[in-house]
Amino acid sequence: MAEETKIPQHVAIILDGNGRWAKSKGMPRNYGHVQGAKTVEKICEEAYRMGIQYLTVYAFSTENWNRPADEVDALMGLLRNYMKTCLKTAAKNNMCVRVIGEKSRLDEDIRRRIAELEAATKENTGLHFQIAINYGGRDEIIRAVKRLAKQVQAGELNPEDITQEQFDGALDTAGIPEPDLLIRTCGEQRISNFLLWQLAYTEFYFTPIAWPDFTKEELEKAVAAYNKRDRRYGLVTE
Repeated sequence: MAEETKIPQHVAIILDGNGRWAKSKGMPRNYGHVQGAKTVEKICEEAYRMGIQYLTVYAFSTENWNRPADEVDALMGLLRNYMKTCLKTAAKNNMCVRVIGEKSRLDEDIRRRIAELEAATKENTGLHFQIAINYGGRDEIIRAVKRLAKQVQAGELNPEDITQEQFDGALDTAGIPEPDLLIRTCGEQRISNFLLWQLAYTEFYFTPIAWPDFTKEELEKAVAAYNKRDRRYGLVTE
């Protein structure tokens, strides 16, 4: 990429189109999810090579539980395998991994693997990789409000003293900079309850490419489009 290209510090991605991609090839939806997981690994490496420091992917939403039971079971099986793979990938690439979302609904063995992955990679200094699992933006905000309410109830915090920074600290993404760029694949143009608080000033990029077909070149296109935006953060300029 050109030297003058400004690389976004934090990129968030809604991984859309795995099922439709598989169907277009006459394959079951789960085949698309498997291929999509492989694409995640590739894009993690390419993102870090490009200079992106934080990458957050929407892997499983709170609404995804409403999918057919066999598909949910397959996704959970894929998630179990991915936790193992991700541990190896993180060690190889010095990647710091963090899972955001409400983990209590996940099976105990998955929660254990998540804890092991986060503990093993927390000191790594390469790409900061966040995986949103059983995540919903509204759910995250409600949980953050409850955390602050408990502090108020315990006399540890005055309601008048609650700041945006404190609210940030109560979110799953505490300590992570807000995304500069959101990418959504497969042609849909909505954020689907993803990072509702954090996307206040994020640039959006929508592509018709299904996630399993998303490549380094597609990521470069998104960054190039980001560079053409006039980022004013809500300020009125002459």
